[in-house]
Formats: sequence, structure tokens, C-alpha cells
Amino acid sequence: MANFLGKENRLKEILPGNTFKTRVAQIQIERTVRPSLPRFRNEIAKWIVHRNSDCIQCGNCVKVCPYGVHTLKTGYKFFMTARNHLCIGLTCEKTDHYCVAQCPQQALRLVESPAVQALGDARWPADMILATWKMARTGEVPSENFGYEYNCGNTGGGFDRLRFKFPEKPPAELSDDEIDLSIELNRRNDGRPRIKIDVPWYGGGMSFGSVSNATQLAKARAAVAWNTFTCTGEGGYMERLRPYDDHIITQVATGLFGVREETIQRAPIVEFKYAQGAKPGLGGHLLGDKNTPDVARMREAVLGISLFSPFPFHSVYSIEDHKKHLDWIKHINRRALLSTKVSTPTDVDMVAVGSYSAGTHIVHLDGGYGGTGAAPDIAKKNIAMPIEYAIPKVHGFLDAEGVRDNVTLIASGGIRSAHDIAKSIALGADGVVVGTAELVALGCVRCGKCESGRGCPRGIATTDSELSEKINIEWGTQRIINLYNAWYNELKKILKRFGMRSIGELRGRTDLLMHLDYSNDVERQA
Repeated sequence: MANFLGKENRLKEILPGNTFKTRVAQIQIERTVRPSLPRFRNEIAKWIVHRNSDCIQCGNCVKVCPYGVHTLKTGYKFFMTARNHLCIGLTCEKTDHYCVAQCPQQALRLVESPAVQALGDARWPADMILATWKMARTGEVPSENFGYEYNCGNTGGGFDRLRFKFPEKPPAELSDDEIDLSIELNRRNDGRPRIKIDVPWYGGGMSFGSVSNATQLAKARAAVAWNTFTCTGEGGYMERLRPYDDHIITQVATGLFGVREETIQRAPIVEFKYAQGAKPGLGGHLLGDKNTPDVARMREAVLGISLFSPFPFHSVYSIEDHKKHLDWIKHINRRALLSTKVSTPTDVDMVAVGSYSAGTHIVHLDGGYGGTGAAPDIAKKNIAMPIEYAIPKVHGFLDAEGVRDNVTLIASGGIRSAHDIAKSIALGADGVVVGTAELVALGCVRCGKCESGRGCPRGIATTDSELSEKINIEWGTQRIINLYNAWYNELKKILKRFGMRSIGELRGRTDLLMHLDYSNDVERQA
């Protein structure tokens, strides 16, 4: 364990060989769920309660609604219904608290919001977005009567067609304290830290330039609260992340933007990004209007010029070259774990075992469904293997080579919910990386305008100083903490239904999954 010396917030860590490096004292963030209301006065809601002039303000709807949709304000002619986002809609019809039926004047009418009909896409339909907002607001798993099909999208394939086959007779009930969701990130027994995170996920790489400063900080603070990690992406390691160093993965990508030995020495995990699943073979691309003075300074680039990360590393054309890269990092930072992020070509299994042979601790598979709205659709839809195919292929190959338990396999690229996390692990991953779901928790509406400096109307994926101010760091932190809490509880619920005491027991259990296209049992199991 590292020893720390010094005063106030400036510390020195004793490294192997009695060398020192200056650190900043780490901030502690409480893992406490608190209500985190929407930033906007009228949040997008699935259902809208219309009230006509027959309303006599009797207050009956206020009394019968258990969700707090209706409020009566003194001095107003009509009830205010600005809390439509709390309404669960037609699910209430068969209950005794259905406000429409309970109104003595028949003054209420329930309609589906036209805004919701235009919200989302096949991967992130409106119900999934709204349910994610609810989890970020409350920290709770949506109940069965919530009215949202939040576990699956409408793509017609992949995770959306996979279901768990839960036993008909539930096993003996386990308490939450008996279930362990933690995973180890170093399985090599090579003398480097045996880092363990409390949940089987961490935050994906979103560079300063692709998202705002506030978004990065909210992700980092939530990672501290849940004892997990978040990644800087390839845009450099900004100074404001220093208090969260122990929970930061810094990325070395092909453009080498912002890569310096000083920042590599700060991070407990260093990730080489050879390819992004959403655009393999294309490299990275940051348009000029996102290259603001702060971004240019961080990336050591020219202001206002579009920045390209080439594909591939022009110094890596073999596993031996890859090993040189890893050895370079191991020499600079003697405590760091190494991660290798690759896309999913048809020979991804060979790439994975080669990365393990080169000395990596984490093999990170990035499928084509991930990425922000800046990734071109033609790449996301037509290049690389779907992550659902890549995970079992790599898991099986590493197992056949006898090294599966010596490497941590992480999957990303379209992980949207706790059920997607569980399905990824059942296919063979140890854990996952999440990205878009965190942005949705912050209010993302999936408009797909991430590539432009002022394209994000909600101030999430932007470098514009005015738009960035729309995100309050404390608020953003709480929203992601709440989302993580809902996932944490839902994963435990899944393991309970199988009678499993740890998330590791679920790894590789493809026998617990069924595909709706090849199953006689078409009834949904999860």
C-alpha cells in the first residue's frame, strides 16, 4: 500500500525505488441518494393531464394521486399540472387512484405527449430515456407499474432480443449484504496494485472537447462516490481532475493529444485506445468550432483547427510494437495498470490474446453501438462486429488458451441499462464501460448534434462556455450517483433471482440467456 507524506492537500507518494511524485489530496464524495429534480421547469413527460374549465378546484385529484402530479396553488384559477413527468399514465386506469375517473366533474383528460413521440431512436426509445431520467432523479428502479419498457430498445437485434431465463421456482432469498458486485481489475499477480471496484462498470472516455468541463467533473465525482473509475478520453488530463486522481483512467490515443509523462504518472490506470468501436478505421475527429482556447491549450493544438486522430498508431504494427508501448507506461508509472481498448474486427479474439501476451491487465472491447452523435452513422451501422458477438468469442478464446482468469475483459459500445450490464457479463465479460447512459442521466435527448460546438442544446456535449454553464457540477454528480444506485439495486435483484452471491458467478453463463428469435418460449423473462 502506498505511503503518503506532506501537509494540507499537497502530498508525496512513495513509489518503488524510493522515488517521489507530488499528489493532491483526494476528495471524498458521499454515496448518498438524494432527489435530483430536472433542470427545466417543464421536463419532457410521456403523459399530459389536460384540465378543462369544468374543474371546480375541489382538490380530489390532489388527494387520490399518490405520485404528486397534481398541485393546488392558492390564487390560481386552475390546478397547476407542471409535474406531468411524475405521471405514470394509463397504468393507473385499473386502480382506485386514477385521477381521470375520480374527478367528479369529468374535467380531466390524459393524452400521450407529442414531444415523447418525437423523442429517441431505436437504440434509445423514449421510454428508456424517460426511465433513465427517473432513475437519475430518484435513484430507484422503476416499478412494474411505471409504464415504461425501459430495459430494451427497438433495434430488433442484439441485447434487445436477449432475455434471461429465470428459474420458475425462486431459490432461497438472499439479503443485499450477501451479494457482491465488485470486480478486480488486475488478475495478473504481477506486483502491481490489486485494484477492486465496487460495481462491475466504470465511465467511458469522453474527452474535454467532446463534452464540457462540468460533464467530465460530474462523471469523476460519481466515480469517487461509487469507488469506480472514469476515463479522460483522448483530450488530455485537465488540472481540475487532480482531486479525483485515484479514480481516473487517462487515455493514450493515436493523436497523442495532451499526453505527457506528468499526467501518466498521476493515473492508476492508463488506457491505450487503438480504435473506437463506433468508428473503427477512421480515427478521431474534433471539428474546429469545438477547438476553443481551453481545448487547444489542453491538446497543445492550434485554436479553431479541426483535430484528427489517425488510424492506427503509426508506431504499432505488431504485438511486439504494442508491448513496447505498454513497457513505456510501466516504466513511467510503476503502479499503473494497463488497459487496451480495441474495436471488434472479425479477428478480435486474436487481438485480445495478443494484448494479454504484451502485458495488458484489461482488454477493453468497444462495439459499434457506442459513441456520441459525433460518430458517423455509416460507420456505426456497417463496421465492426456487434459487441454481443465479440464478448463470447473473446471469452471463449481466452479460456481455450488457458489465460481467461489472468485478464479482465471489459465490454462497451451500447450498454444502456442494468440488464445490458448483466447480459454482457453472462456472455463472458467481467464488467462494462458506460457512456451514453451517463449523458442521458444529465438530460441528453439524443438529438445527435454532438459534433458542433453549440450543437448540444442542453450543455452536455459542448465546449461553448455559455452552454456549459447549464450543467451544475453538484447536480450532475447527484444525477449520476442516483443512476448508479438504481443499477446497483437492479443487478442485485437479477442475481437474487438466480440465487447468486457474486457478479462473478454470472460470468459466461450463456445457458441463462435465450434469444427470442430462436426460443420456443417467447414470453419475456426479463
